[in-house]
Amino acid sequence: MTSTFQKIIHRIKYRGADKVNRSRGVDFFLMLWLGLLGSFMLLPIIYTLVSAFKPMEELFIFPPRLYVANPTLDNFIQLKHILSGLWVPFSRYLFNSAFVTVIATTGNVIFASMAAYPLAKHDFPGKKIISQIVVLALLFTGQVLYIPQYVIIAKLGLINSYLALILPVVQGTLGVFLMKQFMTQIPVSLLEAARIDGGNEFFIWARVVMPSVKPAWLTLIIFSFKDIWNQPGNSFIYDESMKVLPSIMTQIQSGGFARAGVVAAVALVMMIPPLVLFQVTQKSVIQTMASSGIKE
Repeated sequence: MTSTFQKIIHRIKYRGADKVNRSRGVDFFLMLWLGLLGSFMLLPIIYTLVSAFKPMEELFIFPPRLYVANPTLDNFIQLKHILSGLWVPFSRYLFNSAFVTVIATTGNVIFASMAAYPLAKHDFPGKKIISQIVVLALLFTGQVLYIPQYVIIAKLGLINSYLALILPVVQGTLGVFLMKQFMTQIPVSLLEAARIDGGNEFFIWARVVMPSVKPAWLTLIIFSFKDIWNQPGNSFIYDESMKVLPSIMTQIQSGGFARAGVVAAVALVMMIPPLVLFQVTQKSVIQTMASSGIKE
């Protein structure tokens, strides 16, 4: 790359929001309100965590308690016994879930960003219509698409395969919309400088656009991972060895009141990977969002 593109890069500055002058009293009440709101949002997580260690006699106490009087690991021991008695090894379900989640999340980010780039930074016939279709698709839930998706997957002969779980989720319109909103903020002069220096569209997308919209694709990774990790995939998978972890966990949860403690343990186990991913990425998301808003 020649110096033209490098000069443009040096001119780009990431500036955070201007500091707002507030009194200490306003700051105190603002932090108090945010603390109360955060505590309220944490209640379901805390209740799930506590319930996983409750003995059976404490699970049905009303009103529910957010603490454990006699903590126990019996729920996890019982869950281990149930999983050890499965016809298919538990490691197989875990591998299926991990493989599908990683591949589908990666594919969702790549395809969403590739689709959003021309919508945000190129002019072509039908651009407005396609953008409107993307926004309109956000109004529909995934359940609306179950029948057409099943027909397409069946016609392609992909039933009982990993692609049956991956293909329906890599084309999510939420990712396209999110990436497009961030890409519109990228200065046109930055892209033009890259083109003048000989960069093709793929190079511009990979080396210029994607680093500039880091908060968007980090946020998309969190959302996609959570949704894909928790999808049971029962509509497309009937071979027991191809089923994913949420599928077998759903079967365990259908055991009735006798397995109430095991259900709480299952919920806690399923919550761990998304929470770990969020903790790993939240610092980068917050930092890059604070400095997003690219200025020349």
